[in-house]
Amino acid sequence: MDTGRLYTMLQPKLNEIRKYLIRLGASPSDAEDIVQETVYKAFSYIDSIEDGKFGAWMYKVAIHRYYDLCRRKKWITVPVETIDIPDSELPEDALLQREKKEEVDAVLSQLMPLHKQLLIMKYEMELPYKEIAKLLGMRMEHVKAALYQARQQFKKKYGSEVQ
Repeated sequence: MDTGRLYTMLQPKLNEIRKYLIRLGASPSDAEDIVQETVYKAFSYIDSIEDGKFGAWMYKVAIHRYYDLCRRKKWITVPVETIDIPDSELPEDALLQREKKEEVDAVLSQLMPLHKQLLIMKYEMELPYKEIAKLLGMRMEHVKAALYQARQQFKKKYGSEVQ
């Protein structure tokens, strides 16, 4: 397979992984570096990756690399300035939307890493349970149960945050 064709096949998945890393708290430049390292590793180990699991393998490598980076830097943040806010007709709407986004981000940062991952994958990336289970290497029943717990934890913390 030629490089150009492979690049066009991988590009949507790489953009998805990059956005996911940014949403987890990586800076855009760190996310780009992690994606490049992930692609390098993918080509290095391409013969040992099972057929049909290439995307999940890349997600896992990228997530593990991100956590390595966090351990080295000893911090996890969600950069608010990287979040796109759609244009609205009234400036007040944009301000309210930004404040709501900051509240949600603050609550997400208080959750366990797995719960944060699950909520982002389900509600921001809109991935189905089956895809989430595949990406995280979990059984679908466990994903559903953990997502329920994540929603409950989020509701509890969000309720105390707003009041």
